Amino acid sequence: MEWWMILIIIFSCLMLLFLIGVPVAFSFLFINIVGVYVFWGGETGFDQLIRSIYRSIASFALLPVPLFILMGEIMFISGVAKNMMDTLDKWLGRIPGRLSMLAIGGGTLFSTLSGSAMAGCAMLGSVLVPEMEKKGYKKQMSIGPILGSGGLAIMIPPSALAVLLASLSRNSVGEMLMAIIVPGILMAFLYIAYVVIRCIVQPELAPSYEVEKTDLAEKIFLFCKYVLPLGVIIFLVIGLMFIGIATPTESAAAGALGCFVLAFIYRGWNWGIITKSISNTLRVTVMMFMIMAGAMAFSQILAFSGASTGMVNLAGSLNLPPMFILIFMQLILLFMGIFMEPLTIMMVTLPVYMPIIKNLGFDPIWFNTIMLLNMEMATTTPPFGLVLFVMKGVAPKNTTMGDIYRAGLPFLACDAVVMALIMAFPAIALYLPNLMK
Repeated sequence: MEWWMILIIIFSCLMLLFLIGVPVAFSFLFINIVGVYVFWGGETGFDQLIRSIYRSIASFALLPVPLFILMGEIMFISGVAKNMMDTLDKWLGRIPGRLSMLAIGGGTLFSTLSGSAMAGCAMLGSVLVPEMEKKGYKKQMSIGPILGSGGLAIMIPPSALAVLLASLSRNSVGEMLMAIIVPGILMAFLYIAYVVIRCIVQPELAPSYEVEKTDLAEKIFLFCKYVLPLGVIIFLVIGLMFIGIATPTESAAAGALGCFVLAFIYRGWNWGIITKSISNTLRVTVMMFMIMAGAMAFSQILAFSGASTGMVNLAGSLNLPPMFILIFMQLILLFMGIFMEPLTIMMVTLPVYMPIIKNLGFDPIWFNTIMLLNMEMATTTPPFGLVLFVMKGVAPKNTTMGDIYRAGLPFLACDAVVMALIMAFPAIALYLPNLMK
């Protein structure tokens, strides 16, 4: 059987299982079992499948994933993140789109403490959207900035999805985490620029209001109490790794320990916070690792069947510039983001994409940065972006899914601009990783 027929059959079966509602992990497992029986010599191949699943998750490089998720859970459940938002609110003056700017600034800062886009959106939405509604903000300026900045948790360390992407593509986790810092900050600046310009042109979207005055001494005190300590967490996660003192795993462990210490200082010893944080972390981590285990075996089946080799040879034989092929690959990811969540997209496409990227001579870290940005966009791409549904859960009752879709589109456009800039200027993603070498 030709490789392209095998590829079509495998992906058609996988998509069918997704469409009828079979969980992603079990969809991969079913395809793997059938593939092992067909391509790996029947029953003798099942032993190889078990070993492949074990090797895919028994990796020291994956330890930062649960630790990064745990950091976000502690910050969110303990209320440390809300105290941070309240403090930032007191420092903002009467600027256009004041609360929208607070959402972006707070979301960016929270992203340095949490690897979960959904946690960031839930926190910002529950804290800020009701207040924005009271102040007369239109939904474009209340919901939109939260959708954009909530997704920054994927593009700013600690990012659990970045660790998974680096591990799956066999690249350095530390370099991957460094590569996404500048693009993530650039996205935040573009969001701010959009909000300011839009509010100047259409001030009715974010009406100005009287701001309660706060003494400078109180501002400084609150900043030192609730914001400055977070800088220590950021240094533990990013700084130690950048200067070479700690590995990504050690930095993640130090960051998680720092979050526990902060929660203890602010809230005291609270078993409820600890047990809920650990429980939520375990649930999310098990889900991610089950999908990853199935996807790694899936990639080996593609390679053994000849489908991966056939795709690489096809891409190499196309009489097109490599950049055109790269753009086409990103368009496929954007289309898949309409229907699927990021982790699933990564698992399905990486086994095919990575050999092509290496054959074309692109830097894998640079490509992974572009792909991760694409995955960030998938979380807010209508109609099935996960962050969209999180926002629906915390938004006021009169908010429709149509309102949420329209509010998020301008921020998706900002993401597309950043993606184009990274493609045109690879140094945006590669400057910091190159400093580590």
